[in-house]
Amino acid sequence: MKEFWVSSGHHMTSRTEGGGLAVTDEMILAYLARPELVPPPEACDAERDLHALLLAEPRRPVTAAMIGAIADEDARENWQFMIGFRDKLIAHGSIEAAYLAIVRAGAKGIPPLFLNQLVHLILRNALDGCEDPFVLRAAELLFRAQKGSLKDGALLLADHELVEELEAERQSLMTTSPLAAMMGKDATAELDVMTDETAESYWSRSDAFTMVLNLGGDPRSREALCRVLETWILHMLGIETTIAAVERVEDADWRWFVGLDAEATAIGNRLWRGEAVDPGEQSRICGLFRLDFTDASRVDPKLAGKPVYLLMALTEDMVLRIKPQNLIVGLPLAGRLAA
Repeated sequence: MKEFWVSSGHHMTSRTEGGGLAVTDEMILAYLARPELVPPPEACDAERDLHALLLAEPRRPVTAAMIGAIADEDARENWQFMIGFRDKLIAHGSIEAAYLAIVRAGAKGIPPLFLNQLVHLILRNALDGCEDPFVLRAAELLFRAQKGSLKDGALLLADHELVEELEAERQSLMTTSPLAAMMGKDATAELDVMTDETAESYWSRSDAFTMVLNLGGDPRSREALCRVLETWILHMLGIETTIAAVERVEDADWRWFVGLDAEATAIGNRLWRGEAVDPGEQSRICGLFRLDFTDASRVDPKLAGKPVYLLMALTEDMVLRIKPQNLIVGLPLAGRLAA
């Protein structure tokens, strides 16, 4: 079995009997090693003592008074957040259960960075044993923002953070060698596009996030994203679905949609209300999918056998930020399955 996504931290966890990931002391210690929590040389004794106590006992209860005794205001805020986050994780039987509880409560006070880290870790578990690099590359869309660009009319997606780093290097080069910078290609053009020929190289660089996904021009990429979304729903909700990319909504009586990101949700809401959506906004819709439930009893009866449509859209500056929690809270499930 090939290894991938070591940076997810899955090696610091263990599987529960239900197939989820247990919150381990090693995982908590990794959070304690973050620069925001490691006491700097000027830290007060209260901060140093708290850090030392938790290194010895990662699950040790921490009181408000212990955090309040820290002199530095920023440090107190960091510790208050981290202990609250830690307590949310250890209060549940698995990482998956903790994530469900967090997003169903609205993810209040949890920065997107931490949610993305949890999604990265959960998907590493859900996709364990996956042998298809296209599926793994498509899965990156659920926990890493993507920068879109067009080539021959097809949408290419590259890792947004990486593109920003490459662009910064190019700007730096402009100051020292303007001619060389002018002759250079744009950042996305410097990266390898995933094809049948290049896909095998994904295994050696899965943690570098350096491969471009040809979402618009390669049907295999779109199919891979469908498989990822099906896997996410099955792993998190225990519900089997069939998802397929479609060109348009064929049903005039479409009953339900889920926006996979904030942009798509806003555009979809306007379409749902029958409001006009200008061509510029419509052109930013970069993905439309039809979701059908395998077991009709798991769906709200009001749907009456109708499919759910999933929308995906770029921002005005061509960035895609998928929010996988939308599939957790947005699907029209029967009873209290989604509560």
